[in-house]
Amino acid sequence: MLTKNQSIVLSRLKYRDYDLIVKCYTLQRGVVSYILRGVLKSKRGQSKTVYFQPLSQLLIEENYKPNQTLHSIKEAKLNYIYSSLHTDIFKSSIVMFLSEVLSLVLKEEEQNAELYNYLETSFQYLDNEDQFSNFHLLFLLRLTRYLGFYPERSNNEFLFFDLQSGIFTNTNNGIYTISGDNLTLLNQLLGINFDALHTLKINGKQRQAFLSMLLFYFELHLEGFKKPKSLKVLNEVFR
Repeated sequence: MLTKNQSIVLSRLKYRDYDLIVKCYTLQRGVVSYILRGVLKSKRGQSKTVYFQPLSQLLIEENYKPNQTLHSIKEAKLNYIYSSLHTDIFKSSIVMFLSEVLSLVLKEEEQNAELYNYLETSFQYLDNEDQFSNFHLLFLLRLTRYLGFYPERSNNEFLFFDLQSGIFTNTNNGIYTISGDNLTLLNQLLGINFDALHTLKINGKQRQAFLSMLLFYFELHLEGFKKPKSLKVLNEVFR
C-alpha cells in the first residue's frame, strides 16, 4: 500500500552496484530503511540521489510492508529546501557529525512526532542562522530529553554534575563528575534557547572539551554508542 510520509535522511549506503540503502527518521514510523533499486545505473537516476543527502527533509511516497526490513520509495521530493546546510563547509561538517550521531542513537520504529518536529525545526534553524558554532552542543543536549536522560536541573548551584545519574551534586565521583568550565557551560546551555546561542562566548578548546564530555554522557546512557568517526573533522573545522 502506498502512503505519504515526511522523512529526514540519516544516512545512505551504496548496495551492490547500482542500489542505495537510505536510512530515514520519519514522522509516521520513526526509523525506516529504504532500498532504492537501480538508482545509480543511469544519469537520470543518479540525479535523484541529491534528494538523499544527510538531513535532507523529504516528502516521500512509500511502499511500506510491516514484515520487511527494507522498504521502497515510489517518489520523493524535497519538503524543505535548504539554502546553506549542504553548501557551507562549516554547516556541512555539523551535518556530517549530527547525521552520524542520529544514525547511532535513533533505533525506534515507532512514531514520535515531538522528536520529529524537534529535528525538523532545529535543522531549519541551522540552515538560516549565521552564528552557529555552538549549535551542535545545544542540539545534542536537548536531544537527551527525547532519549530519556536529560539532566535534572534542580540543585544546579552544586559543585559538580554526575554524568552517571544525570544530577547536580556536591560529591566528586571522579571521571563521572564534571566541574569548572564544563559545569558552567552546562548550566548556561540548560538555560538558553537556540536564538540566544550567539551570546555564548567560548573558545575552540572549551567547545571541544564540552563536546567530548557530552559524548561520554551519551556513552554512559546508550548501550553500544561510540564516538562518531566524523568528530575529528568537526573539531578541525571548529578548533
